[in-house]
Formats: sequence, structure tokens, C-alpha cells
Amino acid sequence: MKYILFIFIFMSLSIQAQVSIKIDATADKKAISPYLYGRNNSLSTDPGQVLNINWTMLKDAGITFFRESGGNNCTKYNWRKKLSSHPDWYNNVYGNDWDVAAKALKTYMPTAQGMWAFQLLGKVAKTNKANFPDWDYNKSQWWEGVNQNLAGNGVLNPTGTKAKVEGDINQYLEDWSADSTVAILDHWFKDLALDKNKLLYWNMDNEVEIWNGTHDDVMPVQISAEAFMQKYFDVAKKARAKFPNIKLVGPVTANEWQWYNWPNGITVNGKSYPWLEYFIKRVAEEQKSSGIKLLDVLDIHYYPGSNKVDEVLQYHRVFFDRNYVYPEANGVKTINGGYDNSQNKEYIFGRVNDWLEKYLGTNHGVKLGITESGINITNPNAIAVWYASTLGEFMKNEVEIFTPWSWPVGMWETVHLFSRYNKSFSIKSTSSDETLVSAYPSINATQDSMTVVLVNRSSSSSKTTSLSFDNFVLSGKTATGLALKSLPNTETFVSHTQNALSKSNVAIENNTISLTLPAMSITSIILSGKLGQYAAVLGTSTEPERIINVFPNPFRDEFTIDTGVEKFKQIELIDETGKQIYTQFIPNGETVISVNQKVKSGTYFLKLSNDKAMIVKKIVAL
Repeated sequence: MKYILFIFIFMSLSIQAQVSIKIDATADKKAISPYLYGRNNSLSTDPGQVLNINWTMLKDAGITFFRESGGNNCTKYNWRKKLSSHPDWYNNVYGNDWDVAAKALKTYMPTAQGMWAFQLLGKVAKTNKANFPDWDYNKSQWWEGVNQNLAGNGVLNPTGTKAKVEGDINQYLEDWSADSTVAILDHWFKDLALDKNKLLYWNMDNEVEIWNGTHDDVMPVQISAEAFMQKYFDVAKKARAKFPNIKLVGPVTANEWQWYNWPNGITVNGKSYPWLEYFIKRVAEEQKSSGIKLLDVLDIHYYPGSNKVDEVLQYHRVFFDRNYVYPEANGVKTINGGYDNSQNKEYIFGRVNDWLEKYLGTNHGVKLGITESGINITNPNAIAVWYASTLGEFMKNEVEIFTPWSWPVGMWETVHLFSRYNKSFSIKSTSSDETLVSAYPSINATQDSMTVVLVNRSSSSSKTTSLSFDNFVLSGKTATGLALKSLPNTETFVSHTQNALSKSNVAIENNTISLTLPAMSITSIILSGKLGQYAAVLGTSTEPERIINVFPNPFRDEFTIDTGVEKFKQIELIDETGKQIYTQFIPNGETVISVNQKVKSGTYFLKLSNDKAMIVKKIVAL
């Protein structure tokens, strides 16, 4: 009797391949948040102007999430009077009309999600009549004294950063309660008839741990972490009461030091707590006592300082990689109290997930987000690769929101490539050189289309790379490749049809793809196919029968495998839908293996694998 032999290739067909990548279409399948493709400060709050960036760029780039609160300028925002006090410009008060921006978003991008912020400080702008006359002083030029508290008749210090006499906050600020801050929900959803389903997410103010620096006119001495938590709970409960489906996003920490440290520390019953752990702990306690959900997305900011390209190209590892030694580790060294130089691995979102599960339980439902970030380099190719790597890691780890603050050359091209061509679900990939070359594959809901984003982080070397696919059969002999490489220092992205993407045809052979990735490049491979096991039929020769024999076949409950001289490491039994129903590791290179596994009658695939190949035999259960 002749048997058909199926062979699965999992390594490169070329011995010169430097990087091997395996992709499994059915493993680690996770929904990708559409709100990873976000930005800060795209809309104008000037009634005479509706946009800071043109609509074509925003739409064609695929921006789906707009964070428009203005960072530090949101803390003293008075939505009734449409005024903000600018903490980095003498505390002067300026017009700032969030209504204009929210209405423009609804009109021009009705499918996008917008995010603004609640005020928790307790003081907001009331008038611009007490501004420091900065135009009269120096034609409104920046100088080191712009942070002096001069609004409210402060006395200028021409040689320093602190005013000779601090301004009187009562001249330009007024009290602002939790009721006042959440009343914007009634104004927007009732008075303006804005779509609440497109305004789900709300920041709980901004960078609260450094208020004694950014808003020292109101808070020269930082309140305790617990005093802030009471402000947070007051607003969160009232917001939830008005809008049950609201997504509360906090605590909006300033940077790596603040991830762990509240000024003057946090000690409870003799135990020292990192700030984010304490925040989660207190949210959990208050939720339990009140029965009200008080956090939906845990939000941090990230502003690393290195200007070394090779360091920046590894920044994506800060969030989840528990083995990554971060050169700029600082705040994490205080995580156990004191300052421990041996603590140099951040994995901040990994830690956050651990704390969330510890205090809120396994089904807590809290997502993760970064609503501000910026890096300290100008190389557009390195910027694009950093951004792509971060997006990729966030895709596979279910991060909900990503809205970088700074937006240098390279980012428009990258977000367009991801948002336009990626699919809806992240799936598993494994790289033989994850440090330099990663694959971020995604698959659509019907599981017949896939995009694989390949990122080469080497700043100097191209990488020959092979891709193999498990549980997915590619269709056709070629696929479309879209690459970002050798970007110039000037912006290249104009629209979906006018950009820097380099298009090519990529050969498919035996369900594998081999290509060369340029240094510091991003390449997306657009694929079609279907779930299942790829099989290459080697004709009618009986020669392969000497390689592997399965008996009895058909079988009932038990069968034996004789591999002859071939040694394999693992057995898998797969049904016709591609689902693995049995697996076994083969110890010591044994060549005769017995399997006792009761299965339903039908056709199955027996798959044996080693480091070089995978052989699949079709068997039948009675």
C-alpha cells in the first residue's frame, strides 16, 4: 500500500539564512486595539481654526484616536469659560475651547475616538485680566523665566526661574469641584449632542505626581498620595454615575521615576509601596467597598533620554521584557525601598499586570495605555523602527491606547503602514534573533488574510530572513511586500497614495518566504490563504515509506510509529480543522514510539518534528 507523505519546512531553504521566523496562525490570538494608532494635539481649540494637521493626513494615515486635552494645560481648564492657565508660561490664562475641537472631530472624523480630561487639582482659570504682560516684556520670547509664577501681579525676577514675588492665584483662578469637572459630560452629551460612544475615554488629569513643579502656584508642596486618591475617587464615582460606560484612564504618570515614586514616598503600616502599586491597591480597595468600577485603563507617560540609536532601538523592551537590562533604569531601583543598583529591569507593564492581578483578581478587565511619549533622536529611520517595534509589542500584549506626544519624521509613514495594512488579531511569532529582527503578524476575523510586519533593528546590517507558517496555508506564488527604508530627513508622507512605501513581489515557495531586510527597516508582507496544514506531495514513490511507518493504520485507540533511522523530538496529533488534540515529546531520540490516545473516528495528521524538518503522516481512526 502506498502512502502520501507530507513535509512541513520550518527552517530556511537557504543555508545562508541568518534569521528564521515561525508564525502560528492559531496560537496566542488576541484582538488588536484600534486605539494604538493615536496622536496628541491634532485639533485646534481656536474657534477660527478647526485643525492643527490637515484632515487628509489624519484620515489617510489611519489615525483612530485623538488625545486632545493638552497635557499640563488640562489641569486648570475651565470648560464653562473655555479658558486654561498655562503652567509653562507665567500661568497666564488663554482661550481654549474644547467644544470646537470635539465638534470638529465629530464632523470630520466621526468614526474616530476622542479623549479629553477631567480636572482634579481643585482650581481652574477664571480670567485673563491678571496675565503677566509677556509681549511688553520681551515680545513673548521664551527665556528661562517663563516658569515664574507671574500671573496675578507677581514680581518678575529677570535673572532666575523663581519670581521675586509670587502672583496671587485668586486673581486668575477659581475653585473647581468634582461636580463641576464631570458636568462637562452633560454639556457635551445633552447640550451639544455629541456622540458619547466616540468620547468614551477620559484622562484623570495629567502627571499628578509633579503638580508641585508644574502647578506650584496652587500646590507648592505636593499633597500625599492618599490625598490625591480621594480626589481621584470623588471624580471617578461621579463620572461613572453620569456615564456608566465611561472609560476612566489614570493615573497618567509623568515618566520612569514617577512610575515608582510619589514625592516623599508612600508608607502604609510600615510597608513602602511603589506609586503605581499603591494606586492599584487603593483602587482595588475602594472598588470593593463602593461596588463602583474606578479604573478602565492604567495610563503612563514615557520620555527616555538616550540619544544613542542602538539604545533607542531597544526601547520597546521596556514594557514587557523581563530580561531586558534598561540602560536608563532609575526609578525602578527604589521598588523595594532605598536605592538598589541591582534593580535594572523595568518590564513596567509586566509589573503593572502582576499588581492588577494581585489586587483586583484575574478577571479585572483593566487595560494598559501610554498617552504621552517622546524620544531623543532625529534619525527618521531609527524613529520609524522604534515606533514600529513599540506598536508591535503593544499589538501582541493587548495594550489599549498609544498616543505619542512628539511626532518627528518617520512616524506618519509607520502609522500608515500599520493602520492601513494590519489585520484585527495578533498571532504568535518566534524569531531566532528577536533582539534585532521581530515579526508582528496579524490575521483577519475570517482567518483568510494575514499581514506580517518585519522589523530589522540593526543599524548597520541587512538581515536575510526566512518565514515559515504553521496552521496556515498560503495561496499563490507571490505576496506583496511594502517596505519603509532609507527615509530622508524631510517628511515623505502626504496621503495613502503619496508616501515612501516601496512595493515589491515576494516569492512563496513550499509555504515559506525568504527575503532580505535592509538595515533599520520595516517590511509588511500581505498574504492570503486559509487555516490548515501545508502539505507538499512527493509523488507516488514508495521510497519515503522507509523513513516513517505507522501501524496499524487505520487504528483504534493505539498505534506505533517506527521512524527508522530518523530521530524526532516531538509528536503532535492534529484533526482536520488544524486543532492539536495530542502532543508528546520524544526522549533520547527514540525511533519506535507507542501512542495510546482515544479519539473520535475520522482522518488525522500525525506530525513529527526535529530541528530541521517536520514530517506529517495522514492516519485514520476507526
